[in-house]
Amino acid sequence: MTPLSPPIDPQIPAASNDRRELERGRFTAVWNLVFRGMRRAGIDAKSFYATVGIFLVVGAIIAVAATVAFASLAENVLEGGTQTFDVAILEWLHGHQSKALTAVMVEMTYLGTGTVVIVVVGVAALFLWHTEHKHSARLLLAATIGNILLNGALKLVYHRPRPSVFAWQTTAVSSSFPSGHAMSATVVYGTVAYLLLRLQKHRWAKMLTLTGATLLILLICLTRLYLGVHYPSDVLGGIVVGLAWASFCMATLEASLVLARRRSPREVVEERRAPNELPDV
Repeated sequence: MTPLSPPIDPQIPAASNDRRELERGRFTAVWNLVFRGMRRAGIDAKSFYATVGIFLVVGAIIAVAATVAFASLAENVLEGGTQTFDVAILEWLHGHQSKALTAVMVEMTYLGTGTVVIVVVGVAALFLWHTEHKHSARLLLAATIGNILLNGALKLVYHRPRPSVFAWQTTAVSSSFPSGHAMSATVVYGTVAYLLLRLQKHRWAKMLTLTGATLLILLICLTRLYLGVHYPSDVLGGIVVGLAWASFCMATLEASLVLARRRSPREVVEERRAPNELPDV
């Protein structure tokens, strides 16, 4: 007699092909194209090991491209090629300061400080872990720790003095390039937004999350210029290298999930993306 097949748990994806039919969240138009291309390449490869490699390679390519851009910017900074532009922007901002706006900028800049960032990461990581998104929680922690170490190393390498165009409106420590606030905001808030996009179902919610994260990052970067503690090139450098590190971490998460689903699918059921947006009834 043929043994009966065990009941199928509806909460567990039947096959990896089901996941490939789900539309990936839009982090940006570029990310959408990149992940669609990686998914298609994974199908063509007909091997989950190849798919893992594709995610890692593409993530590495993005990271290397951003690193090259950062290196080029850093070279211009060291040679003084950005100094005229940097000073002109800071002088313009100083000429448009007001007491009320300065008070707002001082409060907003704290969103990029180490203490606030650690609290945000801690709360987000605990939520992800509690909801069985342990791979995502690990990614967020790794991205944050890596960001701190990388920013510290880069500041030691370049050791650029802080601006002295006008009196600072807040306190600042360490060297100027790249901006730690800009880098932390890009990595942490960008990664949190990416993880949230993976869990959201509706397109309007995804767009709201993406827009909010982008505006928050840009606002934190602007506060560093307005308050006089960073040059524009410092902020740009922090954004570029932050994107490089965050991109690699995101690609690594996608690759690790492909591998984890093959080895132990029951342990990563909750890590799957939200289903496509359904039409309102």
